[in-house]
Amino acid sequence: MAEKQISLPAKLINGGTAGIIGVTCIFPIDLIKTRLQNQRTGQQIYKSMLDCLIKTLRSEGYFGMYRGAAVNLTLVTPEKAIKLAANDYFRHLLAKDGMTLSLAKEMMAGCGAGTCQVIITTPMEMLKIQLQDSGRLASPQLVSRVHCSSPACKLVAVSPVLTRAYNVGPAVLPRRISATQIAVELLHAQGIKGLYRGLGATLLRDVPFSIIYFPLFAHLNKAKQASLEERAPFFHSFLAGCMAGSVAAVSVNPCDVIKTRLQSMGKGRNEESYNGIRDCARKIWMNEGPLAFLKGAGCRALVIAPLFGIAQCIYFIGVGEFLVELCQYRGLSP
Repeated sequence: MAEKQISLPAKLINGGTAGIIGVTCIFPIDLIKTRLQNQRTGQQIYKSMLDCLIKTLRSEGYFGMYRGAAVNLTLVTPEKAIKLAANDYFRHLLAKDGMTLSLAKEMMAGCGAGTCQVIITTPMEMLKIQLQDSGRLASPQLVSRVHCSSPACKLVAVSPVLTRAYNVGPAVLPRRISATQIAVELLHAQGIKGLYRGLGATLLRDVPFSIIYFPLFAHLNKAKQASLEERAPFFHSFLAGCMAGSVAAVSVNPCDVIKTRLQSMGKGRNEESYNGIRDCARKIWMNEGPLAFLKGAGCRALVIAPLFGIAQCIYFIGVGEFLVELCQYRGLSP
């Protein structure tokens, strides 16, 4: 089939719309994932995903589950737009005479998409993780010694408050901070590199993810296409996105654990610091064992599956194409 001309504005609208809807739906699970990945063996505040959910709701309330959502919702539009549009663009470049792409070329397109997206993903994740993990650092088990090597960590400080009925002993709540405060402090203390802390680990996670996800989704989605020119049914595209997202998410979870640890500025009592990817991987392996690399894998699958399922549905429905065509129609109307 002949390759369709890529409408970049439409792809950006599709990616942004999908990202906002998806993040709004799954953000509480992502917060739980971050907290489970950051806690060390022997210092577990949360026993499971459900335990983390209950404790977070009790101590921080419903809106505490959306701590850090604002920065994610702000930056997820360009992030998802870049990822999905870049994959389409690279597939378009690699296609020859309308021929179906080989698996190797599909993986190359995914690699290009994953590499492009880290421009937005790294600072977004950096800011989001500080906000998501501040509630864990405010727990009585860790609050007696929260430290960090970065001056920006003073924003993640905690303050004692009155005891609540369900707490055993003194309760503490994190200082209310914003992503803007953290970003300004990081830029002041470390410059732009402060926002791009963990860039290597982000690449290590997102490039393999895209290499796995995009080809797998394309092949799963083809199963229900009567011909290459027809689109798969809506529900099938959703399921294909969910399945491909889950497989890719669990496959790169060890890299996600390393990235989360490296980007966390605040440390609780006896929580070690890391000097790069290799040092982080070695210390996790030596101190917590290989299973530590699978922390939060279930949560991550639950986050990524609907996120990319929704993304592919929006993409295949063509919300962006409809809006672009509508604007063009109104522009031509007298």
